Amino acid sequence: MNICLFGGSFDPVHSGHLSIAEAAQACANLDKVIFLPAACSPFKTGKQTMFAGEERMEMLRLATQDYPWAEISDLDLALPPPSWSWRLVEHYRQQYPHDKLLWLMGTDQWEQLHRWARYDYLIEQLTFIVYHRSAPPQPREDAQAIFISGNHPASSSTIRDALLSGSPVPATWWPAAVEKQARFYLQQR
Repeated sequence: MNICLFGGSFDPVHSGHLSIAEAAQACANLDKVIFLPAACSPFKTGKQTMFAGEERMEMLRLATQDYPWAEISDLDLALPPPSWSWRLVEHYRQQYPHDKLLWLMGTDQWEQLHRWARYDYLIEQLTFIVYHRSAPPQPREDAQAIFISGNHPASSSTIRDALLSGSPVPATWWPAAVEKQARFYLQQR
């Protein structure tokens, strides 16, 4: 099987995330895309998410309910921070010892990949699917990668800003069920 890990804050999940996952699934013939909301990125220590881990999990469930190849995991949320990708890869390598593991990421992460903890282990275990909006990023001699493109305009930070200011969010930026749930969570505070 081809198993793809898709880590991120998903704060909140939006249609751009889903579009990227769909493109990766089709391009790499993925049997499963596992969405892994991060507890705390090592590169973003001190920053809190707008939505709690359980809230992000529920919004991911709502967003992916019509995708038979999508799976949601709270593994990273259950581990002590910070969020180390190699721990997730170790877990899934044990769970799927004979399958191909892939990691879905954006160009910004690809360009910082050499800074990731246990970089050598990651490039040994994974094929990377790198999403870009404009020109493809530079390949790495030591890492296997598939480059996919797209141009969905949604952004979690823009959605969060709009929620805080009471501004509307374009309907095409996130599934209606996710918007309803996000607004419900904010009203409960």
